[in-house]
Amino acid sequence: MRVLLIGLLGLLMAACATGEVMTTEGEGLAYRLAGGDGVTVTIFNEPELTGDYRIDELGALELPLAGAVKAAGLTTEELQTEIRQAYLGRYLQDPRVRVEVSNPRPIYVLGEVSRPGEYEYGESLTVMQAVAKAGGFTYRANRSVFYVLHHGGDEEKKYKLTPTTMLQPGDTIRIVQRFF
Repeated sequence: MRVLLIGLLGLLMAACATGEVMTTEGEGLAYRLAGGDGVTVTIFNEPELTGDYRIDELGALELPLAGAVKAAGLTTEELQTEIRQAYLGRYLQDPRVRVEVSNPRPIYVLGEVSRPGEYEYGESLTVMQAVAKAGGFTYRANRSVFYVLHHGGDEEKKYKLTPTTMLQPGDTIRIVQRFF
């Protein structure tokens, strides 16, 4: 048992030392809304205010009566609070609001794949699944590392390619060429 614990500790330390640790199960990553996301806003007992909306490129959500509500950078729970505040007192006494992401931003797959391009994001999408959507690797592809530019980021990050590496909506992944 002790040898097993020491071995696991060594593996954990090695993973942290590489600086290439990307979550493999999506833990700790709260989905942050951004321009282009589609959301379903439900205001209970208010069918005329309930509907599907798209966050504009400036990060705002245009709602009936309430007008523009800042949505970019917020989680769905935080947006629920903002929408509640927009309606509270002015139009509704006690609005009960629910927000769900109905149409997340697409992902982009570039580089050494058969069909580079834009692809629909699906819940719990892994890098390997994104590569499969793009027709698989070319024969020149480096199958051990890839690069990600996260939505809203300004710098690509290099990660080790594993079957369980998760993507976020709006990510751009780039599969590079191997050198040998």
